[in-house]
Amino acid sequence: DRRPKALSGGQRQRVAVGRAIVRQPKVFLFDEPLSNLDAKLRVQMRAEISKLHQRLQSTMIYVTHDQVEAMTMGDRIVVMLNGEIQQVAPPLELYHHPVNKFVAGFIGSPPMNMIDGVISAENGAMQFRDEAGVFCLTVPQDKRAALERYAGKRITIGIRPEDMNENRAQKLDAGAGIQAPIEVVEPMGSEINLYLAVGKHSITARIKSDVEPEVGKPYVLDVNMANAHFFDADNEKTVV
Repeated sequence: DRRPKALSGGQRQRVAVGRAIVRQPKVFLFDEPLSNLDAKLRVQMRAEISKLHQRLQSTMIYVTHDQVEAMTMGDRIVVMLNGEIQQVAPPLELYHHPVNKFVAGFIGSPPMNMIDGVISAENGAMQFRDEAGVFCLTVPQDKRAALERYAGKRITIGIRPEDMNENRAQKLDAGAGIQAPIEVVEPMGSEINLYLAVGKHSITARIKSDVEPEVGKPYVLDVNMANAHFFDADNEKTVV
């Protein structure tokens, strides 16, 4: 019972989607259709559009800067940078096997931690040391062959926040963890996001804990190196 000018931006956007649907096109071209909606309605509309896709069986090309929308709604995702395609793959393949540093940093929320450092190989052991000399991490056996040619050279390690786990004993195990002061604590309900200062880097950890850590105190995190990614420091392509 209202004219278009009396509708809110979010309402107009939903009406526009409805107008497109009733025409029954073979292909939908969506350009950030949920950008004017509030957070709760965005989640609801993501589910509605996904259900529509299943029911209509139409091709939907969906442009978004929101990686959560891309991951939850897409069958295949095209990641672009400056007009150039970086990678085309299903959501989980992008998450687990990004081809370069940009794709790795785009997929995942909070984004992947990127830390510059050097690979050192001595007496059959291989470690990653950050540039500031704050910590070192032992490289898993299955990644060593790919990293041998980077011994003594600069490289970037990528660690997802969910692969930095709470150390209940708060005792640093050399080569397996990081100790750094906490800058910010974000309680998210069942999880807590921690922001820590590691040299010149600020890193994010997502932990499951029933106790909220204190800001300013050093905190020990165990790093799941089996899921770590390594990127060439020059061309930013994935090494392993």
